[in-house]
Order: sequence, then C-alpha cells, then structure tokens
Amino acid sequence: MRKTINILVSLIMVAGLVGCNNGGNKKGNKGQGGLATNAAEKVYVAPGEHDEFYAFISGGFSGQLSVYGLPSGRLFKVIPVFSQDAEKAWGYNEETKPMLETSFGFVPWDDSHHPDISQTNGELDGRWVFINGNNTPRIARIDLTTFETAEIIEIPNSAGNHSSSFITENTEYVVAGTRFSVPVPQRDMPIKEYKGNFKGALSFISVDQETGRMGIKFQLMMPGFDYDLSHPGRDKSHGWFFFTTYNTEEANTLLEVNASQNDKDFIAAVNWKKIEEYVNNGGGTKVPAKYAHNVYDDETHTATSTMMDEVLTVNPLDVPGAVYFLPTPKSPHGCDVDPTGEYIVGNGKLSADLTVHSFTKMLDAIENKKFDGEAYGIPILKFEDVLAGTVKQPGLGPLHTEFDGKGNAYTTFFISSEVVKWKVGTWEVVDRQPAYYSVGHGMIPGGNSRKPFGKYFVSMNKITKDRYLPTGPEVTQSAQLYDISGDKMELLLDFPTIGEPHYAAGIPADIVAKNSRQIFKLAENKHKYATLSDGDARVERNGNEVHIYMTMIRSHFNPDNIEGIKVGDKVYFHVTNHEQDYDVPHGVSMIGANTSELLIMPGQTETFVWEPKQAGVWPFYCTDFCSALHQEMQGYVRVSPAGSNTELKWSLGED
Repeated sequence: MRKTINILVSLIMVAGLVGCNNGGNKKGNKGQGGLATNAAEKVYVAPGEHDEFYAFISGGFSGQLSVYGLPSGRLFKVIPVFSQDAEKAWGYNEETKPMLETSFGFVPWDDSHHPDISQTNGELDGRWVFINGNNTPRIARIDLTTFETAEIIEIPNSAGNHSSSFITENTEYVVAGTRFSVPVPQRDMPIKEYKGNFKGALSFISVDQETGRMGIKFQLMMPGFDYDLSHPGRDKSHGWFFFTTYNTEEANTLLEVNASQNDKDFIAAVNWKKIEEYVNNGGGTKVPAKYAHNVYDDETHTATSTMMDEVLTVNPLDVPGAVYFLPTPKSPHGCDVDPTGEYIVGNGKLSADLTVHSFTKMLDAIENKKFDGEAYGIPILKFEDVLAGTVKQPGLGPLHTEFDGKGNAYTTFFISSEVVKWKVGTWEVVDRQPAYYSVGHGMIPGGNSRKPFGKYFVSMNKITKDRYLPTGPEVTQSAQLYDISGDKMELLLDFPTIGEPHYAAGIPADIVAKNSRQIFKLAENKHKYATLSDGDARVERNGNEVHIYMTMIRSHFNPDNIEGIKVGDKVYFHVTNHEQDYDVPHGVSMIGANTSELLIMPGQTETFVWEPKQAGVWPFYCTDFCSALHQEMQGYVRVSPAGSNTELKWSLGED
C-alpha cells in the first residue's frame, strides 16, 4: 500500500509540474509559432472554400456534439443531443421534449463522451454518428443528412456509461459498457458488500442497416469491475470486442489507492459473434428493466418516447469460449485496435511501458488453453502468451492510441503532456511533440477504422492555462492540430472547443457533404398540427386550451393579430415555415413565454406553449434575421381577463 501511494504521489507531482507550467519559456519558443513555419498556410481555408474534413468533437459536460472543419478549426455547428439548447429549442419545443425522457423522468443534461461514425466493411460511410451519455446512461444516433439527433436509447443496468459508444465494422452493433458496476437488479444493500455482488453490464445495441433504428439485443453481465473504454476488432479480429477494465480489486472507496493495488488489470475480449448465435438460438434470460427509447421522425417533425420494460441478459459462463481476460498493466484506460485487427493496445495509466497484445497469439492461447487461472469463471490468458510487444518508456500516463494507416501509432500521454509516435510491429518511438497541456484523447480521421486518413492528428487537452486570452477563473477548453503527413509531427493550430472534449471522430467532408439535406419539403410535412397553406391558418379554442395554427414566410406571420386569448389559457403556437429555399430558417418568440424561441427550418413545424399571466396586448416576433424587412416580421396577441367575453378572432393585413 505504501509503495502504491508513493508512486501515485510522484505521478501527481509530475502532473503538477506540467499543469503549472504557465509558458515561462513560451516567448522564446518562436519555432512553435505559425509565422515561423508554413503552419499558417497549412490551416488557412480561403473565404468561400471548404475544409477537407469534418471533425465531430464531444462536448463533455455540455452534453452536446460540436462540428468543426479541419484543418481550419472553424466551428460549424453545435448539435444538441442530451442537453437542452435554447438556440435550437431542443428540449424546449413540444416536438423534442420527448427526446430527453428517461426512466428517471425528464433529464435535460448529460455528459457526452465518445462519438463514433457508422462504417461499412470497416470503412467510414458517413450515415450516422453515435455518442454516449455518461451520467444517465444513454446512446444517441445523429443523422448526418440533417446533422440532428434522430434517436436516443437509455441503457438499463448501467452507470457511468463510459466504454461507449463504439461500433462494429458494419455497424451491426453500437456497444455500451458500464464504468460503474452496480447491483443488478438495483436494490438497497450495504455498499461494503460490493465485491462479488455488483455486476458490470456490456450492452450490445443492434442497428437497423436501413433506418439506423437501435434496439438492445443483449446485455452481457460481467464481474463487478470498472469497464473503462472499448474498441471493436476489425478485419481478422472482426467478431470480437475488447474492453479495458480497472478496479479488478473491486474496491468501493478511495479508489485512487485501493483500485491501484494489482500489477495488472484486464482487457476483456468478447466474442460477440458467438454470443449473438447463442441469443439467436433462444439463449439468454429476459429480466425486468425500465428504460426509455426516444425517436424523432423527420416526416412528422415530432419525437416519441416509449418506455421499455425488459431486456435480455447473458451470463458469460453460459457461452463457453465467448469471453477471456488478457492481463494488462496497470489500470489501463484506452483500448485501441490497429487497422489490421492484429494488435490490441492497452494504455495503462500507471504503467511505465505501453502494452500491445496480439490477436493471433490470443487465439493460439485460447486453442491451447494457455490459462493463468480464472476470474469469476472467466479464463485468464497468460500474459506472455498474448503479448505482441512493449513500447518501452515512451512517456508518463498513456491514455489513448490512434493509427495513421501507414504503420504508425500515436499515443497521448497525460502526465508528460505529449503525443508520441511509434512504429507498429517494432515498437520503436520515432517522434514526440509536446501538447499544451495534459492531453487526453487524440483523433486521426478514420483512425478507428480499417482505412484511416493519416494527414492530421487532433489532441484534446485537459488543461488550457495560458494558451488563450484569460476569461476569468474558467478558461476555454482546447484542442490542437498536428500535421502527421511527414516523418515528424508538426503543431499547426490551437483552437477552442465546446465543453470538455473527450473524443472526436473525423471523416473526409466529401463523404458527408453530398448527402446533406437543404430543406424539408412542405408537401411531405406530416406534423399533426402543420399548416400547409395560408388558407388553413386559424385559431381554435377547446376550453382553456387554445391552438394557433400559424405560418411564416418572408416577412410576416399568418395570423399576426390574435384576440380572444384570456388569462389562464394554455396557448399552443404551432408554427410552420413555408420557405422552400436553402438556409432560410425563421424564429419566433413570445414575450413572457416560459420557454425558448423556436428556430424552424424550411418546411418544418414546431410548437411552443405560452400561458399568459396578465391582460394586455403582447408582441411576438421573428428571432432569426431573414430579410430586409425582418424587423417588420412581428405580431400581437390581445389577452383579456379570465372570464371575459372577448371574441376569439385572428387576421392578417386587416384594419
């Protein structure tokens, strides 16, 4: 115990020296500046020209997903996913509120971590991006024709949904692993009885190949370790999935010490093909489990939330040969598989070296039963018999590894604050570049596929310090762009990010941009309250519930004068944008409405609710500048006292 504490203290001191470096030598390091090299030219995208890559960067504690261009580092859009977004009315309008429903009720926030792009035959196809909600366990699917969240499914029997959301080579499954093991089913029990009683659920979520629709196929109920990160096998190892674990000690308190006792933890190798066959033949046990499945429909422009009530679980001992443990030093974090599928990298946070396992040797060890005991009935393979090689003393605090498709790997080191390039197969370090500061994840476009696009590396850093102008105690999160096209890495650009970036997924822009939707066709609008022609604009009362069927087009609302609303009414504004031109959204906001604006795309219908509290004449207006007469795009609602006899009427252009 004392030895472990001393090691931890030493690492923390080194991290402090790195993190507290306020750039005292910065002014003398002109070689890092863009003007000292051609770095500025490499990231410059001329006005009117487009970036080469999209980068989808997780928003961390913002709960969202941001879209950047590479190499410019320009922010294009923040896609609302797990958190309310007043700019786009996500989680505020009546259509999208169901997307944030969970078994715990309406949850308007989450912690988004790991985006992954859909694949076909192990190559990026650009149809969807998947991302996990870490706090209230959820997986979201973003449609890359609209760059909007199309589906969110909650993950039961899980907590700290961290080893997620990574996909198989043909997007058969998106996988979600629990970080925190919990009692399954949840129940009142002493925390100190954790060991041997808690379970770690690894969820395999099927994806419909045509629609992208998700459904939990099965949950593999594993021993109560912490399942940190994961990646799929590819090519020769397709059909397997690999998960890093820590806290194999099964500690429940002071984990910084008590979960760091074992010299080796495990990478769990899961043969999902074998389990899939077992399940398809009737295997597994259905258990009660309450979880929400939320789907947005582009035709009705409306989301629905369905509460599910059971899930299929699988005991790994019921499927012999499906799960094995690969010993891996020490508290491994990232679990990364090279493009050939042969090498599995375990990035041990507390290890002096970087461990690389061999898939071929793993199969041989399984076939010849080269076991070193078992853990809860799951065979442990002998370390020496699955080891491909070791990258010796490459840096301090390895976290994540990406691949460039040219035989090179790039590993981030949090404590020594650097990106290290090494040769796959020889394990030789060939380059290193500092990161500012304390880099976490790294990303190469396509680096998590058979076909990486090895031109750029993006480091997502945990500490910013002096890289930007100060903005009080809280400073912006930061990413850095490196050119990796040559033998040596070159730092090109710092750019700020939304929230805390954990991981990113990059893809060539031409794969995605050609499919990007420009408008929603008004004739195809199947919203329940759509107003498809001006002649259908109207106001209807049903008791104290009032529905306003409104249209908008440059530069007026129809109707724009409404009378007969009363204090105490619940007023629904159903507003349809009649524009059929690209990039002409309209907004609408009502004074005193306890919600956000609406931002409505061409051909779309959205709804907000207003409950007037005072008599008077109250204005509404367009919030998105749309034309030279944008300021004239406004209207009034007359609110009369409760119980009054004011006639309900509406108009446009009448005196």
